[in-house]
Amino acid sequence: MKRESLFDTGFLFATIAENDPHHGACRKVYEKEFFPLLPDVVLPELAYLILRELKVEVLTKFLRSVARGDFEIVRTTEADLERAAEILEKYDDNNIDLVDACVVAIAERLKIEKILTVDRRHFSVFRPLHCESFALLPE
Repeated sequence: MKRESLFDTGFLFATIAENDPHHGACRKVYEKEFFPLLPDVVLPELAYLILRELKVEVLTKFLRSVARGDFEIVRTTEADLERAAEILEKYDDNNIDLVDACVVAIAERLKIEKILTVDRRHFSVFRPLHCESFALLPE
């Protein structure tokens, strides 16, 4: 089955954190999207945000849902890391981080055009190799 979208960190955080300003919009998209892929590189960044902003119980509940198979994890490959390095160099003046660059590299490899993100500033500047631009949700 072809997956059509990838999670970014901020989107997942907003779906979890009820006090996040993007919570409502992200929950609506989350409920409509068909099982998006979870890039493995998102997990450490998400864990950091959850521990900083919420409670450890929130993180452990999320991790158990991942371990149960509620999310399909996509692994970052060596080729993705090489492509991420290229992306970081190309967009150096946009202050792109490693997670965003890896999400783009994974999307290119899997030919995914839809990114679930609240990070419009970064993801709107990318010009992926496989499509003109990413569809960013929520709109």
